[in-house]
Amino acid sequence: MSVSVQEADFDIGTEVAGMTDGRSDIGALVTFTGLVRDMAGDARIDGMTLEHYPGMTEQALIDIVAEAQTRWPLQAVRVIHRHGSLEPGDRIVLVASASPHRAAAFAAAEFIKGYLKTRAPVWKKEGVPGGGRWVDARDADASAEARWQSPQPLSK
Repeated sequence: MSVSVQEADFDIGTEVAGMTDGRSDIGALVTFTGLVRDMAGDARIDGMTLEHYPGMTEQALIDIVAEAQTRWPLQAVRVIHRHGSLEPGDRIVLVASASPHRAAAFAAAEFIKGYLKTRAPVWKKEGVPGGGRWVDARDADASAEARWQSPQPLSK
């Protein structure tokens, strides 16, 4: 398991290679990469500023990855969440999960990504013409999170 909260960009290929090089026991690797959009509804987005609480954010990500590891048979997990000022097209987050079986890898990645959207101590402010606005979790994100409230059976 590896968790990072960082200002620097990341290379997806390098991160995946770091999880899989020299391993033949991994049957599935799922990655999710979140990007800064240039539009939200009808509003143009000039950029995004992400703030976090150092120490607390990393621990929260470690805790959610540990919970995912109790729910699914995971061989490796990598989570990167950026902070600072980002522009449209920039990478914000990477969630990668490896398991012997695809269902577990997909479920774990979705579980972790959902937590990042709804409960991780990271605050997002979109830069829009004339100012900025803080971004809240959407109703759809909260609905997706509700699926994970009860322990899920381990799946293959």
